[in-house]
Amino acid sequence: MKVIPLAAAGQGCEEPSGEVPKLALPLTRRSLLRGSGILMGTLAAGSPLALLAPSTAWAVELKTLSQAQGQTLLLMGRVLYPHAKLPDAVYALLAKDLDAAAGDNTDMAKQLQDGIASLDHLAGGSFAKASPARRLQAVKSMEGQPFFNTVRGKCVTSLYDNDMAFAAFGYPGSSWDKGGYITRGFQDLKWLPAPPLSASPKPYMG
Repeated sequence: MKVIPLAAAGQGCEEPSGEVPKLALPLTRRSLLRGSGILMGTLAAGSPLALLAPSTAWAVELKTLSQAQGQTLLLMGRVLYPHAKLPDAVYALLAKDLDAAAGDNTDMAKQLQDGIASLDHLAGGSFAKASPARRLQAVKSMEGQPFFNTVRGKCVTSLYDNDMAFAAFGYPGSSWDKGGYITRGFQDLKWLPAPPLSASPKPYMG
C-alpha cells in the first residue's frame, strides 16, 4: 500500500503560475495497514507541508521490518542528514525504501536487522531512546561499515528526491516538463535587490 506517494497530484503542462499543488498525502486508517510495522505521525500546523497536504496525519507501512526497526532507521537518517525543516514524514520514506529493499533481498534484510541491533547496543540498549549525542556517537562508530553505507546511500534519494522535501525546502520541482522556468521561478530570486529593467528585459514568450 502506497501511503505517502512521491509524486504530487496535478502534475502536467497546465501549471503556468509555479504554484506548488496540494500533495497526495492521505490520512490512512491504521486498521487498513497490515504490515509488520507502521510509522505514524503528524505534520506541524502551519508548516509548508501542512499547508500543502490534505491532512496533517501521515502513516508508512513496513512489510519486513518492525515499527521499532523502522523508527531506528528514521532517526539514523536524521543523524546522517539533519534538517530542522524536514518533518519525520520525509525521514519515514527512508525507512520505507529500505524496508522495500529488505523485502526483495534476504541478505539486505539481515544486514539492516544486524545493523539496527548494533546501533541499539552502541546507544546503550535503545537507539530511539538515546540522547542525540549518544546517537551521533553510535552512528559515527559504524562509519564505513556496509550497513552504514547502505543507509547513507539510500538517504540521497529517499530524503531529497520527493515532492515533500521539495515543498519543505521551497523548491518548486522540475520545470522542463511544464514549459520551462520563464513562468516557474525564472524571476523568483528574493535575496538580492531587483536589477534595473535595462539589465533584465522582459522574457521573450514567443
